[in-house]
Amino acid sequence: MRKNIRLLVVLLTLLMASLACRTLQGMANPQAIPTPVVSVVATPPVNPLTQVETASGLAEQELLVALYERVIPGIVSIQVTTDGGGQSQGSGFVYDKQGHIITNEHVVDGQTRMEVTFHSGFKAYARLVGVDKDSDIAVLKVDAPESELFPLTLGDSYQVKVGQKVVAIGNPFGLSGTMTTGIVSALGRTLPSNRQSAGGGFFSAGDLIQTDAAINPGNSGGPLFNMNAEVIGINRAIRTVSSTAMGEPVNSGIGFAIAINIAKRVVPEIIRTGKYDYPYMGISSADDLSLEAIEALGLPQYTGAYVTTVVPGGPADKAGIRAGTRDIGLGPNLRAGGDLIVAMDGVPIKNFDELLRYLINNKSPGDQLVLTVIRDGQKLDITLTLDKRP
Repeated sequence: MRKNIRLLVVLLTLLMASLACRTLQGMANPQAIPTPVVSVVATPPVNPLTQVETASGLAEQELLVALYERVIPGIVSIQVTTDGGGQSQGSGFVYDKQGHIITNEHVVDGQTRMEVTFHSGFKAYARLVGVDKDSDIAVLKVDAPESELFPLTLGDSYQVKVGQKVVAIGNPFGLSGTMTTGIVSALGRTLPSNRQSAGGGFFSAGDLIQTDAAINPGNSGGPLFNMNAEVIGINRAIRTVSSTAMGEPVNSGIGFAIAINIAKRVVPEIIRTGKYDYPYMGISSADDLSLEAIEALGLPQYTGAYVTTVVPGGPADKAGIRAGTRDIGLGPNLRAGGDLIVAMDGVPIKNFDELLRYLINNKSPGDQLVLTVIRDGQKLDITLTLDKRP
């Protein structure tokens, strides 16, 4: 009996050892116990800035679309036939419900016939109401049904800041209704006007807005908008070093528009009298003087408009403003001893551009103007009475 029990114990021991070996072998064999495979795909982190930029881009796109649809009925193309039978074209926009159209003076210069085309396709002949060569503004008049006349809203160019987004719409190269965008690159720029002075030079046109929005031939006279769909400028000129195969200048990222605040002064007077008279001081100024010139002239500061010429008998001459007369080796147009204008009516100015901007936006012929000048190291306030440009 005991032998049987011993034998049973031995058999059970061997059986358990065998099962243990099988279990260990099975665990060592990767195919013995299938393991489920779990795929893990990394989800890229959400960038909230990207989401904001995308939303911002969509919002801006919708804003531009809405702006275009809102203003395009008030923008026109202008085809001009000139004295010699030549053809030219430009842009313009509706000023009022009486059919007045604003454009550039140089667009209609020498015209014998003008045809205006509205965005709807309606066409009308236009007559010239008057021009201002100094600002390069012309006012036309069309007979059109009221349903075609959509006056655009005029903004305040004194509220414009460098860096603001702007939109130009016009008729470049005959492609009517073309919209381009950019920013305000600079303010208060000055260019020669279209009117010659008695001395042979040209008067200055001031308070121009510089923009990098694409402006090309045919854009002249069209509106420059802010993002509120308000006209802040009238596209006038480009600065370029290249041209098309036809010899037409090509945009190079530097365009100029007449500040709308000038138009708000000029246009009503043209409609009323056919012309506009600019305030006149009768001086010339040296701008952007080098450090060497400032030291040679003995100027006590770097900013201001240095007087180089005073027109005999003009308002500045009558008030006693002085031009430089002492030769210091910088040429006949830059002599020492002149007045340095540093403020107008108490408003500081840094250069001639700012002088001109203040003058044409705030003064009229017959107004008095207080100039603060530095003369021989002393500040003086000198009052002069403005005349109109001769």
